[in-house]
Amino acid sequence: MKKITILLAIILLCVFAATSCESNTYSEISTVTNPTYTKNIKPLFDSQCVTCHKNDDQFPNLTTYDEVKLSVDTNPAEGGVLCYIDNPSQCFSDNIMPPTGRMPQTTIDMIKLWKTQGYVN
Repeated sequence: MKKITILLAIILLCVFAATSCESNTYSEISTVTNPTYTKNIKPLFDSQCVTCHKNDDQFPNLTTYDEVKLSVDTNPAEGGVLCYIDNPSQCFSDNIMPPTGRMPQTTIDMIKLWKTQGYVN
């Protein structure tokens, strides 16, 4: 009887764990209220964009503060980075960036907040 009880407890624990928890990245569950280029934006662009957008491999370059700021500041209708990561149809494109898939909305909102708050370095 003891073995059956333990086995049943393990099964229930496995079922509960599989259905109640969802794996999320830190960026998907966190909200940054005062993003800075150095702490938040640069690491994001380095991990998501610079693989292609560096050294004229792919326009625009997104390796420096000035390059990222200019691209974020560019009007979406003129092909700014926010257009490609948030709503590519605004810039007449079907290509969402990064090519691996749409960033979480919290990440996109953080970039927009960085812009709204004046591109703090």
